[in-house]
Amino acid sequence: MHPDLAPAPAPPVPLRVFILDDHEVVRRGVRDLLEAEPDIVVVGEAGTAQEALARVPAARPHIAVLDVRLGEGGGGDHAGVEVCRELRARMPELACLMLTSFDDDEALFDAIMAGAAGYVLKRIDGSDLVAGVRTVASGQSLLDPRVTALVMARLRAPRPVPTPAAPFPAVLDRLSPREVQVLELIGEGLTNRQIAERLFLAEKTIKNRVSSILAKLGVGRRVQAAVLAERLREQQGPR
Repeated sequence: MHPDLAPAPAPPVPLRVFILDDHEVVRRGVRDLLEAEPDIVVVGEAGTAQEALARVPAARPHIAVLDVRLGEGGGGDHAGVEVCRELRARMPELACLMLTSFDDDEALFDAIMAGAAGYVLKRIDGSDLVAGVRTVASGQSLLDPRVTALVMARLRAPRPVPTPAAPFPAVLDRLSPREVQVLELIGEGLTNRQIAERLFLAEKTIKNRVSSILAKLGVGRRVQAAVLAERLREQQGPR
């Protein structure tokens, strides 16, 4: 193997998972599904946002599977997003995998900016959910293509957008022309390997470029960078 094409780091074993869902039957189903895997252990669960915030730090999971929408007793609509934001602030190393449905597009954007690592639809196959847990545990982002399309359509819809901490030129002009090119390909959903092949560069070079982009934009995940760039472009208009 070429030294620049080193594989992604292996996730920890066993994978420690925490589950937040306000429906006990769903929690049990997800727990049974995950614990059937030899390399995964569920270290805790909660039915409300308050319980999750109290229990997760003590449970020390690698991954938190969070329902975006919780019932009124669990914290209300989009409470899972607030849990994600709070947990990521306390535990930056924690990977949050959001469970969502098609009508959660606004919450999805908020969760992206809160640092969630991935999103899967509730009707996902069990094997795909397990694969998703392993994906985010390895440090990669996971977006269901249908959810990605929905979020990007929402972002492009004409509506007011929040003013970023710095104006458009001050944010994206921090990037070199090559970094802007890489960022655009990230926004298309390409992996580091695919971007490297597209630009005829080593994968390690792309990995370093992505790290630089994240640092310059002040975000922690590549999907945050892509979505932030999309909103900034929509706000500014054609450059």
